[in-house]
Amino acid sequence: MSPAFRAFAVLCVALLVSACSSLPGKVERTPTSALTQTADTRLGQALRQRVAAHPNQSGIHPLPVAPEAFAARIALARAAQRSIDVQYYIWHSDTTGQLLWQALWEAAERGVRVRMLIDDANTKGLDPTLAALDAHPNIEVRLYNPFANRKARLADFTFDFTRVNHRMHNKSFTADNQAAIVGGRNIGDEYFGANTQVGFQDLDVLAIGAVVQEVSNEFDLFWNSPSAYPAASVIPPSDAGGPALLRAGWQKVHESEEAKRYLEVVQKTALVTQIVEDRIPFEWTTAHVINDDPAKTLSTSDRTEFQLLPQLEKAMGRPDRQLDLVSPYFVPGKEGSEGLMALARRGVKVRVLTNSLSATDVSPVHAGYTKYRKDLLKAGVILYELKPGAALPSVKDNDDVPRGLPGSGSGTTKAAALHAKTFSKDRNRVFVGSFNLDPRSARLNTEMGMVIDSPVLANALSTKLDGLLPNEAYEVRLLPDGDSLEWVERGAQGETRYTTEPGSTAMRRGWVDFLRILPIEWML
Repeated sequence: MSPAFRAFAVLCVALLVSACSSLPGKVERTPTSALTQTADTRLGQALRQRVAAHPNQSGIHPLPVAPEAFAARIALARAAQRSIDVQYYIWHSDTTGQLLWQALWEAAERGVRVRMLIDDANTKGLDPTLAALDAHPNIEVRLYNPFANRKARLADFTFDFTRVNHRMHNKSFTADNQAAIVGGRNIGDEYFGANTQVGFQDLDVLAIGAVVQEVSNEFDLFWNSPSAYPAASVIPPSDAGGPALLRAGWQKVHESEEAKRYLEVVQKTALVTQIVEDRIPFEWTTAHVINDDPAKTLSTSDRTEFQLLPQLEKAMGRPDRQLDLVSPYFVPGKEGSEGLMALARRGVKVRVLTNSLSATDVSPVHAGYTKYRKDLLKAGVILYELKPGAALPSVKDNDDVPRGLPGSGSGTTKAAALHAKTFSKDRNRVFVGSFNLDPRSARLNTEMGMVIDSPVLANALSTKLDGLLPNEAYEVRLLPDGDSLEWVERGAQGETRYTTEPGSTAMRRGWVDFLRILPIEWML
């Protein structure tokens, strides 16, 4: 028997044994909800006059700069006195992930109730950490749609694929039911500008006022849903050394030179100064949360009443003049493409920014997007594909943190990709959230976001795209033959034109061509 065959046999046996594992049939979930009597908290008192001056409105402050988005979360965690609710798809055990865990732990030590709802797709290896956090009397961790096999997750994909293929992609961070952060960022160094090798350009908003209760309502809906399992019901309990394990990890982070440099950058951000001086500028307007129903996770049919997309279309309204779409993973599908083409044909300026092949981190999604590229261009839709590392100029000592496309990093990142999901309609209404324009967001994952009536934010997004796209992205065009494409790069030396995907290798282009013929679009 060859070594390869023996390894294959061992894998098969392991999968068969693991297939016997299943989620607990009866799980005791104690329903809880957001605390509403929090006006007397430090946050409530600090915001009272501003909120009272704008009844039924919401104060919105965009967080396009990665270190500022991290600073905002740390500030909320440190200010909270009663409750913190966090909901995320990814939470890495890296510098920023550890620092935020520490901030939540320290809040719990002050008596703050902390509820952590984490999707289980990316928690491999984190069970001891999550168990230690969950063991704190003031912290409760729930895992969304968890894997029954903690060490052999491939078994769940093999024998329970339909269920585990549905994920919770929602992202929110709420303190004392007084202030909330919603947007596209997960918790990890690449989202907060702390990773010097790769970074994501992303966008969140910090909100106060009326919309915060809507964020809390969305959190409660998912927290109390059948797909949210108390961590203790699916992972081994923490032993007595759990707190020591956590503190050792935090100490290691604080001793890291990389972490020290990053925290210096965070400390220099404009937002930190604004927080200290209590002068964060908020735009007061109407804002509403839209979200999928968690029933979507367990549904075996394509039921639109569970889905965010119809809500998004209704809330944004029909564009009359301009529609700007920023989506890192853009696979519009037949129906979506037809809708965008119809808008362009009736004179609406439809502009899409997505990742180029050389910038994307998910080649199958790019393959799905390429199927619709020519038809969109023929109808008049304008397509831009972000260059890798775009809008991330180098930062010298004492320079301000750069501000490029939505979600610039700290400026030291060597490569960057688009991760923001934001749409602007007629320069007067904007969406910021977790929703990508692809089949996975539409039909498989749950999503959330905020629709904001804001000519200021919507026009800022469109104006920023006006100024930056020509230099930071390739414009994709049809050649005169009507069937071939070219990518136009503009720079100080003029225009450079490419007839193949710029910055990509022949091998990667061949891989994308192969992926195009596979029937996988429904999963993208």
